[in-house]
This record gives sequence, C-alpha cells and structure tokens, in this order.
Amino acid sequence: MAQMIFSQISRSARRLFTAAAFVAAVNAALVSPARSEEADAQAQKDADAIWQSRCSTCHGAAGKGDGAAAAALNPKPRDFSSASWQSSVTDEHIEKIIAEGGQAVGLSMLMPANPDLASKPEVIKALRAHVRSLGGH
Repeated sequence: MAQMIFSQISRSARRLFTAAAFVAAVNAALVSPARSEEADAQAQKDADAIWQSRCSTCHGAAGKGDGAAAAALNPKPRDFSSASWQSSVTDEHIEKIIAEGGQAVGLSMLMPANPDLASKPEVIKALRAHVRSLGGH
C-alpha cells in the first residue's frame, strides 16, 4: 500500500520526502544520545542518593544486610552479595520490590515501598543495577 502511494507522487516530491526523512534520522541520532546520556546520568545520581539515604541504612553500604538499622530488624535485610540470591531473582522482581516494597512480593513489610519512584523507572533501573553490582553482576 505504501509503495503504491509512494509511486504515485512525483519524483521531486519523493526526493524531498527522502531528504526530509534522512535529515530527521540524522537529527534524532545526534540529539537523542545526548538527551539519553543526560537522563541516565541524572537517574544514576538520583539512585546513588536514594541508596545512601534509604537503602544502606538497612542493607549496608556494600549491600550485605549489615546497615546500622539491621540489628533491630527481624527478618534481617537481604544480603545482595549472595550469589545464590542474585541468580534466583529476575531484574523485574528486584524492580518490583524497590517500587512496591517487600509485601508486594510476599516478603517482609519492613522493606518499604517507594511510591515516589513510580514515575521514575530510570531511577528504579539504576537502583536495580546497583543491587546487581553488589553481587558481581
């Protein structure tokens, strides 16, 4: 269908259309990576701050479940350096826990939800990547 319509327009119109499509593609290639890198950098910065302020208090700076608040918790926070745990969960599972809390996946209600991150999937992904990095992934 598109070929039939394309063949019915004049040669100069086809050239103009092709040139416009090429310019749009080049523009997208030049602009999008810069915006994407800025968004990724900001998401990483936000994730680092959230890890320090919310996560490390229980999970510890290295994610071993030994944060300052961990001693008072039962059950104890997850040790993210555990290879067996890392291989037992999907990225989606980790992201769900980050966003919706432990109860959302049948775990402890002591792992709070982060509803403020619902509109920031890039920050959730950066936090998940941080959790994965603690296990050597």
